[in-house]
This record gives sequence, C-alpha cells and structure tokens, in this order.
Amino acid sequence: MNSRRIIFIILALLLTAVLVISAVIYSRLFRPSVFPKGGESTLYIPDGASYKQAMDTIEANLDIKSSRTLHWVAEKKKYPVLVKPGKYVISKPMSANDLINMLRGGRQMPVRITFNNIRTLNELAGKIGGQIEADSASIMEFFSNPANYSSDGFSRETVISVFIPDTYEFFWNTSAQKLYVRMLREYNRFWSRERIKKSGELGLTPREVSTLASIVDEEALKNDEKPRIAGVYLNRLRRGMPLQADPTIKFAINDFSVSRILYKHLETDSPYNTYKHAGLPPGPIACPSISGLEAVLNAEKHDYLYFAARPDFSGYHNFARTLAEHNKNARRYQSELNRRRIYR
Repeated sequence: MNSRRIIFIILALLLTAVLVISAVIYSRLFRPSVFPKGGESTLYIPDGASYKQAMDTIEANLDIKSSRTLHWVAEKKKYPVLVKPGKYVISKPMSANDLINMLRGGRQMPVRITFNNIRTLNELAGKIGGQIEADSASIMEFFSNPANYSSDGFSRETVISVFIPDTYEFFWNTSAQKLYVRMLREYNRFWSRERIKKSGELGLTPREVSTLASIVDEEALKNDEKPRIAGVYLNRLRRGMPLQADPTIKFAINDFSVSRILYKHLETDSPYNTYKHAGLPPGPIACPSISGLEAVLNAEKHDYLYFAARPDFSGYHNFARTLAEHNKNARRYQSELNRRRIYR
C-alpha cells in the first residue's frame, strides 16, 4: 500500500470521525430534547434563585431526554452565572440550546392583570398577589409604610389612587416596590397637563379628584349619569355643604352590602362620615375608575344639590334643587324599599 493511499484512508477516517462528532453535537444542541408535560409547562424561577434551584425547577416540570446533555449545554452557555428569574412557558418541544438561550436571556411570559371594583388595599393585594411573585402579605407590608411613597405626595389614605383600574402587563418576578413604581408611572401618564389643568379649574388636586371620583363610582350604576352626579357633589363642595354620600358611610362601617343607610349608621364616628364632616373624606373609598375620573373632570354644569335613587330600580336617580323636592323623591324610593321588604 503506497503512502498516498494510507494518507487518503487516514483523512477519510478523520473526516468520518469529525462528521460523527458533529452529528452528536448537533443532536445534543439543536434537536428537540426537552418536552412540556401535558402540552404546556410553566417554569417559575424566583428572584435570587441559584443555578441548582433553577435546574431543579426545570427537571421537575419538563420531560428531559438527557439531563446530562442539558447540564452540559447550560455550563457551556454559562447559565450557572446567568440565571434570570421569571415565568417561562414551554408550549412545544425545544432543543436544550433553545431552552437555555431562553432562560439565560430572561425571555419570560408577561402576566396580564385586570382589576376593577376594588375598594381597599387589602382587596387589591389579594387580587394581584396571586398572579406575581410578590404575595399579598409583601404587598400590604410595602403599602402599610407611608415612607415608601410619601415623597410622591401620597398618604396611607390616598395611595390607592395610583391603581387606576385597567388591564396591565407585568413580569411575574415583580416585587411590591416594582409594582408601585409601575403603577405610579401609569398614574402620572394618566394625569396629563390637560387633566391637571381641569382639576385646578375645579379647585381640586388630582388626589382630591380621585377621592371624589371613587364616591361617584359607588353612587352611579350608569356611566352616563356619572357627570351629573359629579356635578351635584361639586356644587355642594362649593357651597360648603356636607356631601352626605351614602357610599362613604358604607366605607366607614366597612359594609358595602347594606341597601339602606339607617340613622345609627349616620352616627358612625369616622372621618369618612360625610354626613358629619364637610368636605372630602381623607382619601378614596375605592380605586377610582377612568370613567369616574373623567366624570369629575368633565362634570355636568347644573344647579342640582340632591339626588335619590328612582323607585323603579332602574339604576338611575331623580335630581333635585331643593331639600323639599329631594325629600319627596327620597320618600318614594323608601316606600318602594318597604314594599319590597328591603330593610337592610
């Protein structure tokens, strides 16, 4: 056998070895080897998780063809020092390379959170806390300390104003502080120069508009009536009259289920009792809605000072300019409550 033939054979063997090794590496890196369980798997990697914790989560929630290969790829990609927290949704088979690239790049699935009809911070924390990494307890701990937001002009009573009801996207690994910062950004975006100007023309600060809007929201069952109800309250504020808003009494007694406000309720000792105290209460009695805020900022101009629910239970109100006229409207509604045997 001549030397050329020997060299050719050696080169052929080397090429074959290279191709085999390349095929093995390609298979390890690029062929699907990680599979979701039940069609879709979700990986929750908490803030501060170690490489071991992250890999334990991965192996517990995915079907992995070769754990050794996955660790090999992770180490080659420096994932042990590049662990990113978050919520990662795996909905189709992936290669080890694609999975590690997604995790080390922090390409997590956003969480969509919708909240409305929220009356208290406790209720809000319970609603949001189950959907992001920060639980309800840590959210309440943050908002229970006014030092966390007083520099932004909020108090314990008014900070709920930053939560304008809507649908928002968050990353799962959102802390209580990051939640506040994000909602403050949305709040400031809502309060444009034009809206701030309108609030000033009403003689109110944005915080006070939020407080009044929350009352309007609770009084009005129909959005198209909100500007008229807002106009009534603004008229009363300008005249120095107590608002006498029933929803503030429900907030003061911590019972929004009552259908009738009784005299004993009006004696409740609370700064939120707008029958006893003139002006606005210390803060919102709920998260003010966008429609409520707009109703106050664009309140109907009229001379009504009173309103009472219509006895047809349509959700609309009868408005009055005088107390005598209002009392007639109120008696008609009370008579209907009695007829329907609604005593509470």
